[in-house]
Amino acid sequence: MSKKIYETDAQTMADLTAGKETVWKNPRYVPFDLVRGLCDLVVSEADIADAEARLARFAPFLERAFPETQANHGLIESPLAELEKMQPALEKAYGGKIPGRLLLKKDSHLDIAGSVKARGGIYEVLKHAEDLALAAGKITVTDDYAAFADEDMQKFLGGYTVQVGSTGNLGLSIGIMSAALGFRVIVHMSADAKQWKKDLLRSKGVEVIEYADDYSRAVEEGRKRSEADPTSYFVDDEKSVTLFLGYAVAAKRLDAQLKEKGIAVDEAHPLIVYVPAGVGGAPGGVCYGLKRLYGDNVHCFFVEPTQCPSVLLGMATQKFEQANVRDYGLSGKTEADGLACASPSSFVTRIMTNLVSGECTVSDAKLYDFLRLLVETEGERIEPSSCAAFQGPVSLCQAEGSVVYCQEQGLTPDRLNNATQIVWATGGRLVPEEIWDVYLNTHLDA
Repeated sequence: MSKKIYETDAQTMADLTAGKETVWKNPRYVPFDLVRGLCDLVVSEADIADAEARLARFAPFLERAFPETQANHGLIESPLAELEKMQPALEKAYGGKIPGRLLLKKDSHLDIAGSVKARGGIYEVLKHAEDLALAAGKITVTDDYAAFADEDMQKFLGGYTVQVGSTGNLGLSIGIMSAALGFRVIVHMSADAKQWKKDLLRSKGVEVIEYADDYSRAVEEGRKRSEADPTSYFVDDEKSVTLFLGYAVAAKRLDAQLKEKGIAVDEAHPLIVYVPAGVGGAPGGVCYGLKRLYGDNVHCFFVEPTQCPSVLLGMATQKFEQANVRDYGLSGKTEADGLACASPSSFVTRIMTNLVSGECTVSDAKLYDFLRLLVETEGERIEPSSCAAFQGPVSLCQAEGSVVYCQEQGLTPDRLNNATQIVWATGGRLVPEEIWDVYLNTHLDA
């Protein structure tokens, strides 16, 4: 096989480094059956099932500690909403057809943390708490896990610290859940983090350490401080398989929601999913779970800001975590605080190299335009970072990279008309009202 097959075309790289919107078609994408065995060695079906079982064990605790979860019996899950008005509005605003059915996966409204990080972040904290309690003989896997809300258990866990580096939403999920379990919590926040997220964490008793530098520095310092403390556990968004598993659980839950709506996913009815990417953990885990479930009938695209496409560059150059957007003349600065990661996850860029269909990049100006259009047409509010995902369906039938991808994968007009396209909203429920006013009235030059 010639090396040329694996090269990203020069025009795409030129557009990327110039900060222009583009669609990157992944040249290393292969049929899932060719890599399933290798994937099993890293994250297997049994691993995902184990994560599902652990979340079920913790449901009684979640119901007790967070009453908002009682309606779903301790299950943290988000609605899947139709975008019947937004779909034609996008077509009119951006001049292209969006085939099939357009849906919004509202991880923006997940209980407790109000973002997709409620999946991976909360799961990793719960697993750590369980590991400590099991090792100390405080609980067995057949006990009622509501005991994690008891004073004795909280006092025990209070002897341990959880730390994380974050641009915002991961810090919220780790901080809120760790504090609810009794842990001491330290969140290392990058300069990109919004003030309201820092304030919310501090209101929960979380120690927030602020940095004038970017996400990578916050992670580096957090990891260093945690390693110096034998009672501390560091949630490593750049490398964590546990986080990844928490996100991967989303696939089977989505499958149940699609079936409830009578939506088939098969060769004649493809599923196309767009997920915003920061360091890559959440989109990687979500898409991995979907590929295991649907194989080649699902097509996953990540979406990143034009000035910070670190996951794209990590995979396209095969430099993985060594790729830094600043090395390619990009600023790394973006209004999408949750996506402001100059270097990507080492783990995700490797495991997704053959699985992700491609990536779209989007300008910051469009984030607010998409946000306003969603509010006007559907009355839904999601963070600017979440709105990046709308670039996917807008680009699918217009951008050269995605058009060629569809041709190569046999996504004919008929199959696309039968497709289900899902925009994955990654955050928004916890945004204060006064911040919404700022978002809705922010207009940037394209």
